[in-house]
Amino acid sequence: MRCFQMPPQVFRVVLLIFAIGVSYLVARTLLTPASFHEYGFYRGAALAEHTTRHEPVFAGKLACGVRHPDVLKTLAKGGHKNLSCEACHGVVSPQHLTDPTSNMDKPSGAICLRCHEASPSRPAGFRQIVVKDHYAEKCIECHLPHEPNEVP
Repeated sequence: MRCFQMPPQVFRVVLLIFAIGVSYLVARTLLTPASFHEYGFYRGAALAEHTTRHEPVFAGKLACGVRHPDVLKTLAKGGHKNLSCEACHGVVSPQHLTDPTSNMDKPSGAICLRCHEASPSRPAGFRQIVVKDHYAEKCIECHLPHEPNEVP
């Protein structure tokens, strides 16, 4: 004699849940790349795959210094010496690398405000401005971007 008899509709629901669970485990095993979990909850081969498909975006300060050594020397003396050129000028186009006479983006005051607008999250010694109290958005009228402490 059986102690407990499961109604057929409950048995079907349990069987369905079991089938879904097994299907999930099989799909996860078959579809998860081998390098997954190599670096925690990430796919280890993702970085290598990305670098083979995409060209590097940032040229770096040294690449800019090859064509603009005077600007690099000026920049080394100023308050922006630790910034890369792309921080203000944007991504270097392949056209600019091959033809230095092609124009780069000229920074506007909005670019300066990304770093210099007053924010309590920035270090205390970092130069910040309150936009409504300062001559906002027209930074390069009073400051030289490569030498921000100098007056034009």
